[in-house]
Amino acid sequence: MTEDTNDISVLVREFWTLMGSNDFASVQAVLGEQFILEWPQSNERIRGAARFAQMNSEYPAQGPWRFSVNRVVANTVSEAVSDVTVTDGSMTARAVSFFSVEAGKITRIVEYWPESYAAPSNRAHLVERIE
Repeated sequence: MTEDTNDISVLVREFWTLMGSNDFASVQAVLGEQFILEWPQSNERIRGAARFAQMNSEYPAQGPWRFSVNRVVANTVSEAVSDVTVTDGSMTARAVSFFSVEAGKITRIVEYWPESYAAPSNRAHLVERIE
């Protein structure tokens, strides 16, 4: 298969569609044999598609997970990044995920979950709120 940046974007969007099904075993279809997920903020690494599916199945939630893709950027034939809003109906978070792809499968995701925080008041006169 000849990959281009459009193929990578489609693959990343398919990943998030499968995640949104909450059938996390189904996500394994787009993951490579030696898949790795890394969360640098908590210094965690998950090896293997089956463990990734199990971790997501066991993750505590108040309801089904919903994923809204805000943006996918693919500038090469092997890498992409996504910005996704995640909610279980009770909490909402944002994930920025860096994808590595080989032979049409996602082989690695390095994912960051930034915390929201209140803007400092000393720059209020310079900014506008994002709603």
